[in-house]
Amino acid sequence: MKNMTKAEVQTFFERLRNQRPNPRTELHYKSNFELLIAVILSAQATDVSVNKATEKLYAIANTPQAIYDLGVDTLKSYIKTIGLYNAKAENVIKTCKMLIEQHNSEIPQTRKELEALPGVGRKTANVVLNTAFGQPTMAVDTHIFRVGNRTGLAVGKNVLEVEKRLIKVIPDEFILDAHHWLILHGRYCCVARKPKCGECVVSDVCHWTDRFEFGATQN
Repeated sequence: MKNMTKAEVQTFFERLRNQRPNPRTELHYKSNFELLIAVILSAQATDVSVNKATEKLYAIANTPQAIYDLGVDTLKSYIKTIGLYNAKAENVIKTCKMLIEQHNSEIPQTRKELEALPGVGRKTANVVLNTAFGQPTMAVDTHIFRVGNRTGLAVGKNVLEVEKRLIKVIPDEFILDAHHWLILHGRYCCVARKPKCGECVVSDVCHWTDRFEFGATQN
């Protein structure tokens, strides 16, 4: 797969920006803490399922102390519809304890401190750093990994390679919103099985050799 040229990358993100001028995460949250917990819960789960669970959870507990006071078993009862809820409940309670004891119940703003929290890996840390604190990070999920490789925007064998390539090639003017543009594009257009190339706003700069089988037209 050949990587996009600098001009193609510029066009790619100009089109995504025109399509969605104000992209946002589809997870529901009202504070940085709520965002962190939602992202932890979203691993291998849909945003829709997480939002349904957190709507009820946050109504009764939406601070580190309040959720910690619930305890693991009660927390499980709120998130049991989410995949891997047993492990996630344990991690959330441990994370709340660390936030209370080490961070005065505030969300840390460095990758090292975030990744030290149970249940928080590089991707989750990147989401929080970008969405909550406006840092130019790139959280690569399955959607972004697919879009990066399929289009030629950022070709890599693993998520870290794709992340580093994206950070390198995305122009500064787009970097803060690029994570959300790419996720939404992968979620609703450049889908895994039958990508909607015929209605794709960036099909003419895409390098995917199979795209014309799916109805794309060359401009």
